[in-house]
Amino acid sequence: MKFLIVGLGNPGSEFAHTRHNVGYDVTYAFVTRHGGTFTTDRLAFVAEVKWKGKKFVCICPTTFMNLSGKAVKYWMDKQKISLENSLVIVDEVALPLSKLRLRPGGSDGGHNGLKSIHEAVGTTEYPRLRFGIGNNYPTGMQSEYVLGKWQKAEEPIVKLKIDKAVEVIETFATMGITVAMNQVNNKNFE
Repeated sequence: MKFLIVGLGNPGSEFAHTRHNVGYDVTYAFVTRHGGTFTTDRLAFVAEVKWKGKKFVCICPTTFMNLSGKAVKYWMDKQKISLENSLVIVDEVALPLSKLRLRPGGSDGGHNGLKSIHEAVGTTEYPRLRFGIGNNYPTGMQSEYVLGKWQKAEEPIVKLKIDKAVEVIETFATMGITVAMNQVNNKNFE
């Protein structure tokens, strides 16, 4: 069994640990937990880890968010991994910071990374884990907010949710998306 884990974000130190790069942070936490390391490869930072008889190809696209689909399609084809065995981790302004939401498919919700993946793979039916970042910003300031760093007060919840998101990846791979959804979708992280 082979899985593609995709953490969305932007390459470059100026984007590190911003709200928009939380997909990178979750994917790095998963790889670190399972003793893997990232290398720079075609269109992405890539790590392979093995756990419980399963192989995880973990990518953080280096194409910038708006072209994430190019990296996802390339690695999906190269590794011959099905859409159902792919999981995209993405920041979500429409969810409060207290939430994680796992879905088997759905709209891009205006997220350029998901839009690019939809265009590249030709469907919106692929699993995604939405990491709530909240929408605590004034009108017209969404870009500055998502590209901004977490506030000190948010950091403990962010860390807790990153750890939980790593567990979601593990459950998704071992017990399936339904069990993983039941574990996380109605939970509040405080």
